[in-house]
Amino acid sequence: MHISTESESELRGYDAIVIGTGFAGSVIARELAERARMRVALVESRDHIGGNSYDALDEHGVLVHMYGPHIFHTANERVFGYLSRFTEWRAYEHRVLARLDEGTFIPVPFNKTSIEISFGKERGAELIGKLIEAYGDERKVPIAQLRQTDDPDIAELADFVYDNVFRHYSAKQWGTDPATLDTSITSRVPVFISRDDRYFQDPFQGMPAQGYTRLFESLLDCEGLDLFLGLDARSFLGFAGDGERLRQATVNGEPYGGIIVFTGSVDELFGFRFGRLPYRSLDFEFETLPMKRFQPCATVNYTVSEDFTRITEFSHLTGQELEVTTIMREYPCAYEGKPGQIPCYVVPGEENARRYGQYAELAASISRFHLLGRLAEYRYYNMDAVVARALELADELCEQA
Repeated sequence: MHISTESESELRGYDAIVIGTGFAGSVIARELAERARMRVALVESRDHIGGNSYDALDEHGVLVHMYGPHIFHTANERVFGYLSRFTEWRAYEHRVLARLDEGTFIPVPFNKTSIEISFGKERGAELIGKLIEAYGDERKVPIAQLRQTDDPDIAELADFVYDNVFRHYSAKQWGTDPATLDTSITSRVPVFISRDDRYFQDPFQGMPAQGYTRLFESLLDCEGLDLFLGLDARSFLGFAGDGERLRQATVNGEPYGGIIVFTGSVDELFGFRFGRLPYRSLDFEFETLPMKRFQPCATVNYTVSEDFTRITEFSHLTGQELEVTTIMREYPCAYEGKPGQIPCYVVPGEENARRYGQYAELAASISRFHLLGRLAEYRYYNMDAVVARALELADELCEQA
């Protein structure tokens, strides 16, 4: 990985400029440099690579995910094979518990075991039987669908899950009454009619054996790819055109004819000309404790209590065995663009989609300019999905080269 010491004024000499070093930017930059033999400048406003997947050792030697837990899972063989070029994998299958009270933890997604813990063995067996009869075994049924049932027993179960797993947690996560949330959010909350207590059922699951940052270092170790850290794209990137329609990107005021791939917040890039796109952000509270393990699994959701949504204990993810452990509490909040604040989750909704469409149309009018990733495309992506999207764009651009 070559960190460039050239000034930003030299950016016009590159065949492509990629902005952002998360999975979206890093993959497309590597592909353009390796497959298309382009000279690529990869620009990052932070002082580290990896975007929100960045991990590092804390002062106690614990490997922590600095921007919240990142769990790799995919059913996409191409994505898994691609990333396996740059890391070995630690076998890991993610499990999540919800803490209902001081001594009660239930698997999430809510499943057969959760039902038996919550309702007792006998009553639980009755409810499980009704679910299997109505929906089939080994099926995931969205809680919104369960709440529409005419069966009073299933309705009782659905209300219990809604109140104890979904409602309070979602109110904290999204800062609003869950009844007002877009269906794309509520449809992601299922009851799993199964004994499978894994959070994901994808065939490929694991954690980078030496961490995400090491994966990114390997990914970006490519001839023709130069990395610029601590450089905000808005300091050099501009656009030429007339009125509400743009035609060409400029670098330091001069027309730029190469490819530009942008992975950041598109509304910020265009100076909020159509208004701000809303995001949810997170505040993280780290604590190191003098014990080997604090909780029974990596992630425990606090669904009915506390101001935070969950606690992550990183040693479960990494497999580290130390005499101390570091945990992290997550406090959701609105993204307001304050210094150090990070946009984490897009907020779905018709008005937000309409406003984003204006930004996307503006970007599409710019020659050889491409939006890529969760923030730039204003949509939710898992890590594997954004890698797949980056590889698809790379296929298109390399074919055109």
